[in-house]
Amino acid sequence: MRALELSYESLAILAAAGVLATVVNVMAGGGGMIVLPALMALGLPADVANGTYRLGVVTQSVAGTAAFHRQGKLDTGSIVPILIPTVLGATVGALLATWISRELLKPIMLATMIVMAALIVFRKRTLIAGDGPTLTPSEAPRSNVGLFFAGVYGGFIQAGVGFLLLGVLVGTLRHSLITANALKLVVTLAFGTVSLGIFVWAGMVSWTPAIVLAVSSIVGARLGVRLVLKVPAVGLRWFVFVCVVATCIVAWLR
Repeated sequence: MRALELSYESLAILAAAGVLATVVNVMAGGGGMIVLPALMALGLPADVANGTYRLGVVTQSVAGTAAFHRQGKLDTGSIVPILIPTVLGATVGALLATWISRELLKPIMLATMIVMAALIVFRKRTLIAGDGPTLTPSEAPRSNVGLFFAGVYGGFIQAGVGFLLLGVLVGTLRHSLITANALKLVVTLAFGTVSLGIFVWAGMVSWTPAIVLAVSSIVGARLGVRLVLKVPAVGLRWFVFVCVVATCIVAWLR
């Protein structure tokens, strides 16, 4: 992919969008619905914007996971069983994203963001842990289906995948919202790395904006972890709802 020339103003706007998007991603998910319209506004086609965003996803996931681990909020014993179906799904999704035409990709992205907003409105309990002890995927087999399709979606578009993951981790496997956010970042790191490799292979990464997003995401990840550890679950659920509605409106107006 040919390097994209950016003005200082564009770099500043993209960096700010990267920080805000990462804060949203660390706290719940949906930050891609801020970054993807910003990248397309800079002149990137939808497919290249989709690939370019992945480097920031990887760096923010590394920073966020490390911060959650330092705070003792990472359930390391739950990682591997959750990773297997999501990474498999992400591989399928990323390959599909490299094959579909860019003319179809943009409307698919916009429509999906609107659906995500509707799910938050009408399926509020997906962010409320069920009664009883935390479950593993083997104890709740239907969670494997949800994790696989979350991986497919994450590999394909990424924007808003955090809500799908939280729906399974909190609603089905009964993790607390904070623990689920920490696990979500580990999962996103794993399938984000796989997806990035596929997009690089397909030549769908513009490196200048990718590096700007990667650097800004480190700042946003640290800020997001500090906020998520201080915001109560009910308040965090409303924060998620507001972010989804706002970012979907922006994406629609683009």
